[in-house]
Amino acid sequence: MPDSALATTPTSPSTRSPEIQRLMVFFALVYVAEGMGQMAGMISQPLNYYLKQVLHWTPVQVTAYLAALTFPWFIKPLYGVVSDFIPIFGSRRKAYVLFANGLAALAYFGVTMVSQPSHLIVFLFLTAYGMAISSAVCGAVLVESGQKFRASGMFVSQQWLWYNIAAIAASLIGGLLVEKLAPVSALHAAAAMIAFAPLAVVFLGAILIKDEKRAINVAGFKQTWSGLSQTFKSPKFWTIVVFLFLYNFSPGFATPLYYHLTDHLKFPQIYIGVLGSIASVGWIVGGVIYRKFLHRLSSKTALNISIAFGVVATLAFLGLEGKISAALVYFLSGMAAMIAYVASLTLAADFCPKQSEGFSYAILMSVANLAMSGADIVGSYFYEHIFKNQLPPLIWVSALFTAVAFLLVPILRLGDKRQGDPALTDAASPATREL
Repeated sequence: MPDSALATTPTSPSTRSPEIQRLMVFFALVYVAEGMGQMAGMISQPLNYYLKQVLHWTPVQVTAYLAALTFPWFIKPLYGVVSDFIPIFGSRRKAYVLFANGLAALAYFGVTMVSQPSHLIVFLFLTAYGMAISSAVCGAVLVESGQKFRASGMFVSQQWLWYNIAAIAASLIGGLLVEKLAPVSALHAAAAMIAFAPLAVVFLGAILIKDEKRAINVAGFKQTWSGLSQTFKSPKFWTIVVFLFLYNFSPGFATPLYYHLTDHLKFPQIYIGVLGSIASVGWIVGGVIYRKFLHRLSSKTALNISIAFGVVATLAFLGLEGKISAALVYFLSGMAAMIAYVASLTLAADFCPKQSEGFSYAILMSVANLAMSGADIVGSYFYEHIFKNQLPPLIWVSALFTAVAFLLVPILRLGDKRQGDPALTDAASPATREL
């Protein structure tokens, strides 16, 4: 598609490097805060240890208690559409990011002052809201900036690179706190340390986010409503929704794998935790590989490479026999997962209609998360009821489902579109509708 078909020509990253670098710092900072501050972050092990050792709760009780904290993440599209429609102090993004991270920081400081479960859940709920709002609005910043500078893949890889760096640090520090401190002290210390990450986003985000001023007026509402309507009317957008669901839906074996490592290979629990850190290192290496070698490829080529990596990494679990092979397989799996995430999330960012970036991107991410959650449930069912607790047949089925994604890529009609190039809308000129 010739550049003349575009209504506006996005600026090349090479000519706007200061803006690119500023955004890279911003995304690194925000995703360090997410890696530290989400419930799976540094608070996870101290909180679970406290509930188990001090309150003597059963696994079911702990799971039910923590399940409530997932609700703020289920409604991420709501935060996106609110930030799309309603500027605060003339800001569609910056004010929301600062507010959300400020809320998370204050709530984590609140955790340091309570220990009763009924009080803890209130502050933890507020941290979950803060992290979820920040994630949704930063997704909108990624889409807007990625389409403007044709750098969506670069921004996505930056986010997940620093998320996993933070996740490794959070896991190690959380375990160290549990080992060295009493349960309540470990919980309070973790919360205090976490609070400084979103607090840093509040102070530095005010400098790093350059938000276009937007007043609350009829014209602004009409623009945003037009973008939102375009989202619902766009066949291309809904094609991407279907693709992302099917792309991420291959019967997973995360839970069956845990049982296999524990019951069949007799791995110590501490080593299973180490394997999670090794997988995170693989994610980091995958991000570096993507940034060095893959980000300039076409979207179609990147997706096909990510699928191929996924099939190979899945089949590698067939060779899982001992600790060394497990470390190698987990590393490869993490690397493949990072490449798949960057390829698919870049695709999602490129296809979000303008003026509804927050809502559209949150919808696409919710669909991908729903697919992965459903795939895990299906995989566990297959493992227990069809394959009689045998892991290899489930690995073959998962690899086969992943390979089927090769057949889905052509329906996207991506042509030679490069990653980061914003996809043209259905309502564009006749020339653009050929994409």
